[in-house]
Amino acid sequence: MIPPPRSRLAAIVAHDLPASLVVFLVALPLSLGIAVASGAPARAGLVAAVVGGLVVGAIGGAPFQVSGPAAGLSVMLYGFVQRFGFGTTCLIGALGGALQLAAGSAGLARAALAISPAVLHAMLAGIGVLIALGQAHVLLGYTPHGSALANVRDLPAAIGGAHGDTLAVGALTLVSLIAWNRFAARRVPAVPGALVAVAVGTLAAHWLPGVPRVHVVDGMLGDFTRPSLSALVAHPASELVLAALALTVVASAESLLCAVATDTLHRGPRADLNRELRAQGVANIVSGLLGGLPVTGVIVRSSANIGAGARTRASAMLHGAWVLLVVLFATPLLRAVPLAALGGLLVYVGVNLVKVHEYRQSARYGEALTYLATLGGVVFINLLWGIGIGLALALVRLLRNLSGVQVQIEEGERALEVTVRGHLSFLSAPALSSELALVPAGRHVRLRFEVSRVDQAAVEIIRAWKAGYERAGGTVEKDPLDALPGGALAEHPAR
Repeated sequence: MIPPPRSRLAAIVAHDLPASLVVFLVALPLSLGIAVASGAPARAGLVAAVVGGLVVGAIGGAPFQVSGPAAGLSVMLYGFVQRFGFGTTCLIGALGGALQLAAGSAGLARAALAISPAVLHAMLAGIGVLIALGQAHVLLGYTPHGSALANVRDLPAAIGGAHGDTLAVGALTLVSLIAWNRFAARRVPAVPGALVAVAVGTLAAHWLPGVPRVHVVDGMLGDFTRPSLSALVAHPASELVLAALALTVVASAESLLCAVATDTLHRGPRADLNRELRAQGVANIVSGLLGGLPVTGVIVRSSANIGAGARTRASAMLHGAWVLLVVLFATPLLRAVPLAALGGLLVYVGVNLVKVHEYRQSARYGEALTYLATLGGVVFINLLWGIGIGLALALVRLLRNLSGVQVQIEEGERALEVTVRGHLSFLSAPALSSELALVPAGRHVRLRFEVSRVDQAAVEIIRAWKAGYERAGGTVEKDPLDALPGGALAEHPAR
């Protein structure tokens, strides 16, 4: 039953309006910080926050999910900006959005969830390490390098030559954030720690005029960046397409997994993942064309939205409207924010992306190697290679599991009981042949199968072993292969 218009309006005013203000206060400093960490203009993060709120909020399939720029994409985007330039990165974002729109229209949203949790958690942990390493240089008054190795190599020198004022502002921001979340967040849940910490850092920088500030021009379109194909002069089009594909995979997985996680936090309507993916695609097209960062669903903002009491999608839309109003009419406030304060905020975000319990859970399920290899690939090679290494190892582990077979040999009253368990496929054929070779010769064997699937390669192995065993003087009484699932498994006719 759809509530009458007055009831919906009352719910929006009573619940969604205050919730949207909470989400806005969370999103504003993070959007600025993520843009800076991505090597993009600060305005690009604000554009993405506005588009994520207004567009995805209006047409998305997860009404309580809040979308905007995400820390999980900042490392990938930084690489794109350094390689192609920001204008071309905007084009890559729009192209990625078109791919998301096509995938959602084709009903492929569920396929994006077919990623091993070990790979996903390790990817986020690797991104956290990279963010923390890079922003540590910002805290010290320097510009981060494009690789983790370079950031680690030059960190001692940066510490030795730290700019005292910048370090003081960044450290004060970081300490304020930790202290607020530790001691005050539960008592004052409506005030996000990120806003408090950035405000403290900004006030401290008021007496330190030499500390670098955020650069934001007046008006949302005052520093408009048009999508550009200029990178095609130096790079083949295939590189841009591959970059868009990589962005599509990572952004889609993050958004859809966030939507699934958000569903566990409320009792409202469940997420329509294909509709959500289409909405993310539209938002990324719009954001890219307006010179904004790519958009994804963000679990921090979504959980804050639900925790603040949101009842409809109006909360996400209103949060985007508040960001738009601030950018249009309050840019002097944004220009007062020191980069070191955003650096301190992002160091905290990066460290919190590394969750030890997620590694332990992966190890419990035998995926420690997949986790560590993905983490190492993301940190020391690049994001795309790290994901590829992780997916390859997860696939190898899957194939090993599918190739596992067990042959149990027991003495029975009238026969030797041989039971075959596992997946009987061409992958398990070598192991099956080796196991059957261990059956003592010259006995009467009762061969039984406890398997879920079987293919022709396994059937041929069993037939060949049976024929050889009987030629050597034994006898085999076996379950009929026709009883096993997997296709036409009838015995060869006698010749």
